[in-house]
Order: sequence, then C-alpha cells, then structure tokens
Amino acid sequence: MPRVRISDVAAAAGVSISTVSLVMNDRDARIPLETQERVRAAAAATGYTPNSVARGLRMQTTRTIGLVSDTIATTPYAGRMLAGAQDVAREHGHLVILVDTGADVEVERDAIRALADHQIDALIYACMWHRVVDAPEHLPARTVFLDCRPVDGGHPAVVPDDRAGGATAVRELVAAGHRRIAFVDVDEPNPPIASALRFEGYLEVLREAGIEPDAELHVHGATTTAAGGRSATELLLDLPEARRPTALFCFNDRMAAGAYVAARHRGLEIPRDLSIVGFDDQQLVAAELDPPLTTVALPHYEMGRWATEVALGVLAPDDPGAVHLMECPIIRRDSVGPPPAAGGDPGRRRT
Repeated sequence: MPRVRISDVAAAAGVSISTVSLVMNDRDARIPLETQERVRAAAAATGYTPNSVARGLRMQTTRTIGLVSDTIATTPYAGRMLAGAQDVAREHGHLVILVDTGADVEVERDAIRALADHQIDALIYACMWHRVVDAPEHLPARTVFLDCRPVDGGHPAVVPDDRAGGATAVRELVAAGHRRIAFVDVDEPNPPIASALRFEGYLEVLREAGIEPDAELHVHGATTTAAGGRSATELLLDLPEARRPTALFCFNDRMAAGAYVAARHRGLEIPRDLSIVGFDDQQLVAAELDPPLTTVALPHYEMGRWATEVALGVLAPDDPGAVHLMECPIIRRDSVGPPPAAGGDPGRRRT
C-alpha cells in the first residue's frame, strides 16, 4: 500500500500543502480553528503520519536518545535502569535506542559512530556495575555516564554512593546493638570499586560507634557468589565463640545467601543467633530468602532517570563535570535482630 503523502491530505482538506505542514507540526497559531480541525480530520481519514526523519531534519532534533552499554541488557539490574531512562524519554517525547556491546571495544566504537550518524539528540554510556572507564572517542557533546565515571571527567556521570551505602548497612546493625560486626568482602583479581568504598563505610561507622576494627572480622570470598559468601562466613564461624561476630555485612545479596547456608549448617538461626545485611536488593534473591534479607538497595531506576534528565537538559547538575552520587537506601526486612546476649535465649549454644 503506497504511503499517504502530505499532498493527499491537502487535497482531502481543500487547503494548501503548507497549511497541512503548519498544522501537523503544531505551528498553526494563525490558522483558523475550523481549518485546523478539517486538516486533522483529513489526516486521520487518509491515515497520514508525518515523516519523523524529515521533521527531525527541519527542527534539528530526532527525538531519540542512544543508550550504549557493556552488558546491561543481560544483567538482573538492567530492567530498573532501563525503565528509569525510558520513563523520562517517554515523558519528553523521545525514544531510547539501546545497544548492548557485550564489552567489545570495536562493537562499542561502531555503535557510537552509527548513533552519531543518526543524529541522536543525546547519548547515555552505561556500565553493568560501578566502574571508572576511559571515555570512548567521538562521543556526542550531550553524553552522560550511567553507573560509571570517565577517568578524566569532562562529562556528567551518576554512580551509586557505595561508601554511604556501606555506612548505612553497618549503622543498621549498630542500632540493633551489635558490636562484633564482620564484613564479608570479595577477593577477586580485579575487585570492584564498590568493595573498597563499602569497606570504608564499614570502618566509618565502627569509628563513630567507638568500636575497634578487628582484622579477623574482615573476610573475603573468592567470588561474589553464594559459594564465595558461604566459604567466607565459615571462616568467621570457625573463630572461638568469644570472638565470633554477632552480625555480618555482606558485600552483596548473593554472598549473604551463602552466609545463610553457612549459618544454618552450624545450627544457627537468623536473626536470633546471627544478623545479616546484604547489598543490592537483588530481585529474586533478597526478598526470597528465609527470613527475607535486610539489604541496601542499588538505585538503578533513579540513576537511569537522572542520566536521561541530564542528557535531555531537563535537569541541570550543579557541576556538569562532576560525579553525582545517588543515595542507596536501606530496605528493612527480617534478617536483623539484637545480638544473642541482648535478646536471645542465654542457654542457646552457638556451635
């Protein structure tokens, strides 16, 4: 079926092509209301839709935003981050074009060039987790970094406030009365930036509470998986009873799930004998544990919104070249209670 042309609408409405163009592009202030209604009725009757490419060239905007990421489309966090970006785009009449590069540098370079050739209005450069990255070449001027930050600055960027998030997790345990609090960390060849930042938050709160850090209570799992969390927690539970922790802050929710397994293999009940706080609020993990896990949420949706609002110029950061730290809120569930001596059964053995 041939495409309906603007001349077809003009003929059906009995007006000039220029009048149809003005009405369909909302530039009809001087055109009588009756004529406007006749043009729109004719457009609806003929099935005419404006050529968005041509209109974009005239108005020097394509109403599109490119979102290039390493592996965001295949991670459990992708949905919330993309939802934030797409909600803002939709609110302002834009379409998000997503390209998942699979962390391939050549694919990334070609994607950025292709999006630039299509004259996107802005670009969001996203990563799967908080990273410092080298900014790719040929980025559009209106580029925002999402869940990562360029090593040399120069572009707006938004990342989770991992240090403050770590502090929030440990304050939750201190407020419950715990003094022997362990950090179940990760020990990978190239540990994520978040590991050091969350540990800084852990130490900050211990200092605030007048608790002397104990090196024995900072343990590492080989991976950020449940297996890594279980093996690290077993090291803690092997300590003499007087030196064991009464609470754990785990690097992420998957490691916390492993800590649950280790605790139960020792006959410990959560939170009666051991309190646990995770990080990420990972879907299908944190809320599904028994008991449900208290955790610190990564603000993926909020970061996606912030990046897109800045990219579109809806939001102007105070310092366009600075990194915006997004708050990581505590999600309280049922895995935190008072230490055993304060609220548990004094006769219950922690073996």
